[in-house]
Amino acid sequence: MIAENTQTQMRKGILEYCVLLIISRGEIYASDIIAELKSARLLVVEGTLYPLLTRLKNNGLLSYNWVESTSGPPRKYYTLTAEGISILSKLDSTWQELSFAIAQSKNQTQR
Repeated sequence: MIAENTQTQMRKGILEYCVLLIISRGEIYASDIIAELKSARLLVVEGTLYPLLTRLKNNGLLSYNWVESTSGPPRKYYTLTAEGISILSKLDSTWQELSFAIAQSKNQTQR
């Protein structure tokens, strides 16, 4: 039970970073973000993404454009703002530091 809780918290902790990484590749529709997160086994329920996207937008990290759809209502496509790009760069650095620290810890344990 403790391991499952820790795994859940770890996934939640990196979800924002992963969403920013996905959006950084170019304009993207929410359902495509969901598909990528599901294929990476990072998103369990779709209802997790929409509040996160709203929070990132409200914090100035994302913007969106409405694009007319030939098969239904207009779609909201997300892109990173300049602030979002800056934050993603900081998160990249933090991820590299954490990855290095974990690798070092594993190496010390295996000796």
